[in-house]
Amino acid sequence: MGINLEALNGVLQPVSGATGLPNEFYVDQQTFDLEREHVFFRNWAAVAFGKDVPEEADAVPIDFLGMPLLVVRGRDSRIRVFQNTCRHRGMILVDEPKKIRGVIRCPYHSWCYDLNGALKTTPHVGGPGHNIHKDIDRGSLGLIEIRSHVWQDIVFVNVSGDADPFDNYSASLQNRWREFEQPSHFGGADSVFELSVKSNWKLAVENYCESYHLPWIHPGLNSYSRLEDHYHIMEKGAFSGQGTTVYNPSLSGDQAFTNFSGLSDKWDQQAEYISLFPNVLLGVHRDHRYAIILMPDGLEETTERLAIYYADEAMTGDEYAGLREKNTALWKEVFEEDIFVVEGMQAGRHGRYFDGGKFSPVMDEPTWLFHHWVASQIIRPRDAV
Repeated sequence: MGINLEALNGVLQPVSGATGLPNEFYVDQQTFDLEREHVFFRNWAAVAFGKDVPEEADAVPIDFLGMPLLVVRGRDSRIRVFQNTCRHRGMILVDEPKKIRGVIRCPYHSWCYDLNGALKTTPHVGGPGHNIHKDIDRGSLGLIEIRSHVWQDIVFVNVSGDADPFDNYSASLQNRWREFEQPSHFGGADSVFELSVKSNWKLAVENYCESYHLPWIHPGLNSYSRLEDHYHIMEKGAFSGQGTTVYNPSLSGDQAFTNFSGLSDKWDQQAEYISLFPNVLLGVHRDHRYAIILMPDGLEETTERLAIYYADEAMTGDEYAGLREKNTALWKEVFEEDIFVVEGMQAGRHGRYFDGGKFSPVMDEPTWLFHHWVASQIIRPRDAV
């Protein structure tokens, strides 16, 4: 099918006259492959959480849009991301989460790498009993390290290696949420869940960053955080989302989570929900925050991985287990309610005469901004040629 550039010009118009991304961005494999390179690999995209490798020598393999990656926490506690491919014959090095005992050993010919990626041993490479050879330069054959950065326990990668520095990419969001730049603590096994959605990844972003659908899709949430209590959040080229001025869920009797320290008064009742482009959904509240990593499993399949973090390490203990479970259940219910919507939009995108849709200039600005960003990523490399 391919991309209709004329249709993208319509996406790049102001919201009042813009159309949404055309169908091929949701149902065409050729377009998905182009998006892989120009939306995901040329930008900073999330692939894992730091909590996935909590201890030194922990390693977890990631299939990132078909690219094999390996996330490793080194003996210096630093998280690194490598291409999960042996430099000898291209064998996958690690095929399941594990603790690295000593070195990363290729299961094919036993070439071994340390946790910093350096090639350490090459058994019999010069013949039986000869573990070196003049033509095998171990110093130049370490694992390929993928540019990475960890922020708020989210592991981001820039596969192309030429995106702006991470702090430039995230500067506007970090400034907006400067009060939350303080330690937070993963809630543990009761503070995670995954959802599998039969939908293109973009529809999860589009749905998350707007509040227009609350009265019909989230009646429980809307009962204490109504549509009229929400506002838009817009940062061109970076993120979009929505906030509420009446965050005040009641989870359990007199027990409550400890708040983050030093917050301004506005956060007593305020919470914000932002889509950091391309694939991270974030929520901040006075007493906890969460992050969702959207992992495209294909053109019409997405896994949503959510982890919840608390302001006070004491909140991760047994005393608060019941409250954490209720909080996780609350968010799981909200995001399960969205599955019907995103899967329905995905099915609708197979309607060949759908033209991308019409945005409400009042209610749909955050979604329009995301469409505008995706279109700009596709057009950008073409303009540079």
